[in-house]
Amino acid sequence: MLTPKENSSSDWKLLLLFFRYLNPYRKWVGLSLAAIPFTTAAAVLIPYLIVHIVDDYVMQGDISGLYLMAMILAGSVLLGYLADAIYSFSLQKSGQMAIAQLRKNLFVHTLSLPRKYFDQKPIGVSLSRMTSDTEAVGESIAIGVLSLITDFIKTVSLLGFLLYLNWQLTLIVAGVLPVVYLVVSVLRKKLRFYFNTARESIAEATAYLQECLNGVKTIQLYAAENKVFQRFKQKNKKFLNSQTRSNFFDATLFSTIEGITSITMAIIVWYGTGQILAKMITIGILIGFINTLSRIFIPIREFAQQISTIQRALSALQHINELFNEESDEIENQLSQNQESLISNFEAVEFRNVSFRYSDDGNAVLNNVSFKLKKGEKIAIVGATGAGKSTILRLLTKSYHDYEGKITLNGIDLLEIPQNILNKNISLMLQDVFMFNASIRFNISLDRPEVDEAEIDRVLKYVQANDFIDQLPGKSAFQVNDNGSNLSAGQAQLLSFARAIAGNSELILLDEATSSVDSVTESKIQNAIESIFRDKTVIAIAHRLSTIQNSDKIIVMKGGKIIETGNHLELIKMNGYYVQLLNDIEEHN
Repeated sequence: MLTPKENSSSDWKLLLLFFRYLNPYRKWVGLSLAAIPFTTAAAVLIPYLIVHIVDDYVMQGDISGLYLMAMILAGSVLLGYLADAIYSFSLQKSGQMAIAQLRKNLFVHTLSLPRKYFDQKPIGVSLSRMTSDTEAVGESIAIGVLSLITDFIKTVSLLGFLLYLNWQLTLIVAGVLPVVYLVVSVLRKKLRFYFNTARESIAEATAYLQECLNGVKTIQLYAAENKVFQRFKQKNKKFLNSQTRSNFFDATLFSTIEGITSITMAIIVWYGTGQILAKMITIGILIGFINTLSRIFIPIREFAQQISTIQRALSALQHINELFNEESDEIENQLSQNQESLISNFEAVEFRNVSFRYSDDGNAVLNNVSFKLKKGEKIAIVGATGAGKSTILRLLTKSYHDYEGKITLNGIDLLEIPQNILNKNISLMLQDVFMFNASIRFNISLDRPEVDEAEIDRVLKYVQANDFIDQLPGKSAFQVNDNGSNLSAGQAQLLSFARAIAGNSELILLDEATSSVDSVTESKIQNAIESIFRDKTVIAIAHRLSTIQNSDKIIVMKGGKIIETGNHLELIKMNGYYVQLLNDIEEHN
């Protein structure tokens, strides 16, 4: 199957990568291949019978023999149709199953990509890869490519039969085929280029469309519809221009093949008629030759039609392969039994001279950050916007790997700990609240096996969300609409809070966000925070004075550095940067 380590724009290499997906369904592919000899035999047998019917029965007036041959011909046609049907059905089935597996693997791989990928790439681009690109592959690669192989076998067999009928007429056909190959070869490259451009432009348009739909309320609020439309119009025009040019070359290819076919047929009729008059061939041979030649040009014409679709699919497959080439975020590690026992229960987390920047050419967001947190302790992190507070939480959850220094959990390097084991020790609540279009129950559990009905009920009571949930239709089975649009901001935040608490992780990471919450909900969240501070080990990005004062240690950050540490009273006595921040917090509260 497509793997992140393989990358090539070569058509055949891309096709070989895709054909690996067909391997699990080789029985269906085998059935298709088994039907090829029968379809090929029928393709050759039918013109062979026509020659003998015309020369040996029609021209001789043998009516009784003609009936028998007509029945044999009808049987051959029926055999051909039946073989074609089996071939087509089994090939489509195997192809669609392979595409389904491709889409599944692509989705799983996309979920494993690091957060920095999504920071740099619009979501719509990945969405385009998993939808329109996989559809483009599915509509032609699975069926079209193998059909081309079948058509090639038929064409070679039919050419052999033409040579058997009359070598002089076959030479005329042989002189035409290099011209057909040259035309297809030149126009194929043009089609590939413009289909690549079209795939890139439609991905950009899809990404922008997804961005606009996510922000449609903001667009309408600021009456920016016209400007947004103009930008989308430009992106759509870019796609239209690329698609129009590809259509031009597609039409040119098809019409050229049609023209060559008609000219070749005319030459064969003219030259063949002369040979009949010279009594060098029979009428049956000429009719059989023309019938066979028409069967040869059918796959050639189909190839001219399919080549554009196949090039579109190869372009899409190339973009899909590029997404597979993106390095997965998860580093596969196997912990020893001793290491697993060491992190089975949370004891401590430590930062040792950790520095980090989001891009190679960007400024350092963290600079030699060091601190240690033991079980049961509470740390509050304070600082101005951009000081690096949220980045600490992201590194702790392995959202990013490429930092300098070392982060350990119970003395084990964080990068060596598998994500699923880390998640059992750490739970995170971010400022951004995201709700799935599913039940409240699912939004809390996310189908985690350790979060059962009893745990859901417990955390809902813990954050005091059960009061409003009991009033909803279906209670915890209530269906949340588009990112919580049928819930208030405070209700959504309470559910997000319950999600973070569910599962009994010892270390809770909190990025407090209560600015858009009503006073009643704010009080409930504050009560939940106080309960967590009493029951858990906590690292909190603190925006409230009460959270700060209840912390065992306060880390004061500025410009990615820790400039002050201590508890509330110790930092007050220092009368430094912390006091300035405290005054700002008190003003906003």
